Amino acid sequence: MKRDWDQIRARAIQLRAEGKSRMQIKDILGLTSNYQLTKVLRGTVPKESALRGNAKDDLHERARELRAQGRTYPEIAAELGVSKSSVSLWVRDLPREGRLSYAESRRRNDEGRRRYWAEEGARRRAEREDVRQRAQDEIGILSDREILIAGAIAYWCEGAKNKPHRADNHVTFINSDPGLVLLFIRFLEVAGVPLERLYFRVHIHETADIEAAERYWLEVTGADRSQFRKTTLKRHNPATVRRNNGEDYRGCLRVDVRRGLETYKKIEGWALGVMVSARPTLDR
Repeated sequence: MKRDWDQIRARAIQLRAEGKSRMQIKDILGLTSNYQLTKVLRGTVPKESALRGNAKDDLHERARELRAQGRTYPEIAAELGVSKSSVSLWVRDLPREGRLSYAESRRRNDEGRRRYWAEEGARRRAEREDVRQRAQDEIGILSDREILIAGAIAYWCEGAKNKPHRADNHVTFINSDPGLVLLFIRFLEVAGVPLERLYFRVHIHETADIEAAERYWLEVTGADRSQFRKTTLKRHNPATVRRNNGEDYRGCLRVDVRRGLETYKKIEGWALGVMVSARPTLDR
């Protein structure tokens, strides 16, 4: 995602005017590469260079001081705002002492990435939430016709359908998303199927909190406990690495319609009607 380089550049110019070094500016802005640093500082002049005509000599001496302290060529170049080739010419006669270990270099890189993503991650989450909220507001309140359209397509994606070799004509919908389950129940209500004609079954791994999951789905649906059939347990396979094992894991809920033959026929017609009506035109 494109960063707001105008704001970053303005801040970089301000820090440069305050006399901050390239390395300091890089740390403050959380930049992860010298390329990014050079990009935001392009056209700026270090404070010392603007004040003194012998800045090159000063940079030369400062480079040698930093090298004597064990700094690397890239670090010195970033600190002074010069090329690594210039640093090499100035300090190559000095002994190479005090170099960072591989572990320390990795630690510094990891710390730089951590600082970057602490800022960038928060910004991206805020932007994602803003887009999501604005898109949600665009939908507003659905009419019964719109609920029929949405519910029929949701069923055609997630529900049980007839096969060429098997025509069950059963209305069976299963999902782990409570929002989608509630949409389907509301869809059935609009289609003339009351809550009392439904029965439910929880599908969940045997290692989960089964009682908590059953209570959760009972509360979500608002159905009577007598409408819930015996929970189906998925056997645990130690060789399988499962991600859905936290406290918020509540399995899936299966929703079935009693005497659902006519309802299935209608759902099939609604879904096909939507797909035919929404086909793209070929004469554009």
